[in-house]
Amino acid sequence: MKSNDLAQPTAPQPHPASALDPAAFAALVRQVRGPVLLPADAGYDAERSGFQTAYRHRPAVIVGAAHADDVAAAVAFARTHGLPVAVQATGHGLSAATDGGLLITTRRMSGVRVDPAARTARVAAGVVWGQVIEAAAPHGLAPLNGSSPGVGVISYTLGGGVGIMARTYGFAADQVRAVDLVTADAEQRHLTADSDPELFRALLGGGHGLGIVTAMEFALVPVARLYGGQLVFDGERIDDALAAYLRWTETVPDELTSSVGLIAYPDIPQLPEALRGRYLAQIRIAYTGSAEEGERLVAPLRAVGPRFRDDLREMPYAESHTIHQDPSDPHAYNGDNALLSGLDAAALRRVAALTGPAAPTMTVVQLNHLGGAMTSGAGAVGHRDARYALRLLSPLDGTDPSPTLGSARAGGTPLVQALHAEAFAAVEPWRLGRSVNFLFGGHGARPDAAEVAGSMHDAEEHRRLAGLKAVHDPENVFRFHPSGAATPLPEPTVA
Repeated sequence: MKSNDLAQPTAPQPHPASALDPAAFAALVRQVRGPVLLPADAGYDAERSGFQTAYRHRPAVIVGAAHADDVAAAVAFARTHGLPVAVQATGHGLSAATDGGLLITTRRMSGVRVDPAARTARVAAGVVWGQVIEAAAPHGLAPLNGSSPGVGVISYTLGGGVGIMARTYGFAADQVRAVDLVTADAEQRHLTADSDPELFRALLGGGHGLGIVTAMEFALVPVARLYGGQLVFDGERIDDALAAYLRWTETVPDELTSSVGLIAYPDIPQLPEALRGRYLAQIRIAYTGSAEEGERLVAPLRAVGPRFRDDLREMPYAESHTIHQDPSDPHAYNGDNALLSGLDAAALRRVAALTGPAAPTMTVVQLNHLGGAMTSGAGAVGHRDARYALRLLSPLDGTDPSPTLGSARAGGTPLVQALHAEAFAAVEPWRLGRSVNFLFGGHGARPDAAEVAGSMHDAEEHRRLAGLKAVHDPENVFRFHPSGAATPLPEPTVA
């Protein structure tokens, strides 16, 4: 049996529209501290919208959870009325509920508590990494956050979490100490490696679909400063820079985490004049050692030639978001990724040629150097032996005539799909699978959703996760995730 042939748990059958009786809905409104919204209510559109604007969804009910009790009440209500449940995570979380389901949003759950003596942080479900960085920095501590401070802590960590110090300290999931979880039976549970080792392990890198995390405690690391920034090469030096980068990653210590991004900027007035029409390779550096040693380590990259920009420096950890300079405004995009066992310069040049200035649609390429401390850990992160992660992301203009998560085009426009497929074909000899966190569109609704799900872990791990899913969510209540089936449901009404 192939790993992606494992059967999904049976989905609950939705009640007819009349089954959502007004008294039960009114009771839910009274029970929940946050707002409870129907499609006709003011604030509904704002509540269902997220960082990803390419896809729209229309849940039958939205619960804006302000407390873990709200989450439990919403799950209980959904089970009673046969509604599937999805969570809209804070930060860069994607809209993940299909039409007719119940959506729980978590942005109001925003508490952060740092214990400097224990070097831990406890966060509620709606916290983003910038809040944790700010709370930890006065104590000389840092979390294993990603490149953007606006990313939500919980979803990022459930997917593993490849951060800017990942080669030094591993995946964010490897630092988790405790999880508060609402399971499909609407029960609230506090999980640790001792209390329920199998379920706890599965949550840490297994992605979503086993429950709703309402709080998490994780270890912080003793990092107050970094040496980092960008080396940016222009146009004719890009091929040399890519070849030098691949050679360089074979030599650097685990204390150095890096990536290279390729961006062909369009010549449009909305961009700064210096970027218009330029094709750039941005090598991003984060080194936890001294600035002096960092300067020595990056010398082979500087030897490629003059740089368009070189802002490498020692910085407070609170400024680490300047290394990648990720966009902070919501926008429409789609993308995919490949975890690779290796890579050669010819294949990377092929990817660059396909996605560069001559490409039929703009595509941002990012290659992350993996390995180091990421190769070991207790969580269910897939493909720990990968040496690189290749990510492709294409902006969308929002004019797709069927841009819903239930659409057959949820994987992006045909033009984007074809371009990405050709680029990934160039690295197929090294491809191990996919990362849960680097799926940038409505993959749960794609015709190849089973293949996507099966690619995130090896067959044994996938089978183990599927078994836990069958035990803890046999009716597939939480099915709007990369390994779930997004089946559109009729929209219930409340009289």
